[in-house]
Amino acid sequence: MRLLASQGFLNKQNLICNNRETNMIETEQTPNPDTLKFLPGKKVSEIGPLEFLKKDKNINVPLASKILSLDGTLMVFFGEDFITVKKEKSLTWSDLKHGIISEINDYYSQGHNVVIKKSLKKNISESTQHESNEIIKKINEILDSKVRPAVARDGGDITFKSFEKGVVTVELKGSCSGCPSSIMTLKQGVQNLLCHYVPEVKSVEAN
Repeated sequence: MRLLASQGFLNKQNLICNNRETNMIETEQTPNPDTLKFLPGKKVSEIGPLEFLKKDKNINVPLASKILSLDGTLMVFFGEDFITVKKEKSLTWSDLKHGIISEINDYYSQGHNVVIKKSLKKNISESTQHESNEIIKKINEILDSKVRPAVARDGGDITFKSFEKGVVTVELKGSCSGCPSSIMTLKQGVQNLLCHYVPEVKSVEAN
């Protein structure tokens, strides 16, 4: 994944819907050929990045359920202002893109202004020990300020999982998950950055 990438290739999709206002949905390629970034031009998530997989049960986000109900979709990832979808390798985006755009357009045309509202709490447990650890605090600050914004531009997210014996373990989500260039990104980008700003860090691994 291109850690420092700032722009992808934008394709504007002009849609016609029966007597209902539609949005101009843009799609942007990501470094992972099996994921595509959809830009509705509106707010998507108010609580930060959130990912859903096809195998997940009791998905309480209607648009996630709609997209994942389409044949060939494997994952949907909601960022602040974008939606990343992962497909099966055997299919092409020409097979899926129109259906996904239709679902997104249909959702917003029903009067919704956001997909993930603040009232929906993320089921993420954070250790109080992590919060009091200065090294881990520095690691998270670097990830949040220097890494995550760049990763988000490629339709993904990277989150801190643990730090032990000089090794930082992170979790890749969205377009980053399973991306062929993720390992290269970790070694050349994230690892070098963390080692520079946090001397205690010796290496970075993906969980």
